[in-house]
Amino acid sequence: MTDSSDRTPEYEEGSLSLAGAIALGTGVMIGAGIFALTGQMAQMTGGLFPLAFLSAAVIVSFSAYSYIRMSSTYPSAGGIGMYLQKAYGSTLPTAFHALLMYCSMVIAQSFLARTFGSYTLQLFDVENRSLWVPLLGVGLLLAAFLINLSANRLIEGVASVLGVIKIGGIVVFGVVGVFVADSLKMEVSSTVPQASLSGFLGATALGILAFKGFTTITNSGSELKDPHRNVGRAIMISIALCVVIYALVGFAVASNLSLQEIIKTQDYSLAAAARPVLGEAAVWFTVILAMLATAGGIIASVFAVSRMLAMLTEMRLVPHRHFHMPGSIQKHTLVYTIVLGLLLTAFFDLSRIAALGIIFYLIMDIAIHWGVFRHLRQEVSAKPAIPIIAIVLDIIVLGGFVWVKATSDPLVLIVAAVVMALILIGEGLFLSKRESPAGDDHSHTH
Repeated sequence: MTDSSDRTPEYEEGSLSLAGAIALGTGVMIGAGIFALTGQMAQMTGGLFPLAFLSAAVIVSFSAYSYIRMSSTYPSAGGIGMYLQKAYGSTLPTAFHALLMYCSMVIAQSFLARTFGSYTLQLFDVENRSLWVPLLGVGLLLAAFLINLSANRLIEGVASVLGVIKIGGIVVFGVVGVFVADSLKMEVSSTVPQASLSGFLGATALGILAFKGFTTITNSGSELKDPHRNVGRAIMISIALCVVIYALVGFAVASNLSLQEIIKTQDYSLAAAARPVLGEAAVWFTVILAMLATAGGIIASVFAVSRMLAMLTEMRLVPHRHFHMPGSIQKHTLVYTIVLGLLLTAFFDLSRIAALGIIFYLIMDIAIHWGVFRHLRQEVSAKPAIPIIAIVLDIIVLGGFVWVKATSDPLVLIVAAVVMALILIGEGLFLSKRESPAGDDHSHTH
């Protein structure tokens, strides 16, 4: 047993700037999206994969509306956890969907970690990639853990510096890659997959994974300067930056590799695209860029997700044990987040990590939009049509993605269903035994 003061996280009001929040958001998005998803999307939808990125951007633009309206009204370090509680109260739907988002964010960290390993190995001639990729990913997660034990200003500083280097380097890669290409047309052989509606929807779902990092900005509400204005501004700027960067790099990869080559090198397609035209020096440049990008993304993601879990703990929506660890609740949730990320990084490959992440995220996203439409549209001054459009689009792409995985890798769907069932049952038991916290003025019932 511990006293209630141990459950209260400490937040440094005004410790994050607008530029810092943008760096955190773009750090997660660019790290996950550009470096590892291109080949997976090409495998699903053939030569239409660049359009799948654009389709994902359109859907995310509709989705962002609900988060911007919520964050403008309820800026919070709990971010999505707090938004769900505002919509559904301190209930099982809130806890279930908040933990889906938590799992999705931890999965994103593992995705980044393995991407880091895949690119780093392009600099070395090693045979046992299946061993070294997770080992390098685990090492990066441990480094991110140590950085996140420090003050917010160091985290912001590291993420900002890496963000500037990353964005500048990727823009250079895209511009040079397009400039030196013989043609912007991609070669497509008869041995690659043909485009289909379900494949295109599945690739669009993966593309959403490349943008969903904007949600990490919502977790900075209690620490961002002028959060009522700046959370929404940071979200919009981050998405806009990523649309431009993804389009540029997509053209560079597609114009320097055949579709078959993109699929074959799906875990490190940017490095593969640099080699035939610009040589080994460009490979080194691209790999170092990928290493910085994924490292910055993990630092930013760990920062956000550990604070989200801390807020859920403070709201008494999830169980918590100190295990005799010293420090604040945020330090404990940081440990839990890193340990779970280490397990995923060690035992799941990139495609399965991405699949689990997008399934959990889209289900949670639908709950956010329904909460805004059904319960909060007047409080947050939301136009009701936009959340409904976002729900419909989410359901369409989730259906397409599930269909693709049902025919190609049903084990992922089984794992996803089992994890969701365990969360639902575990949270149901915890909440049924939980004592209502005194003075819980955040709880709403509808």
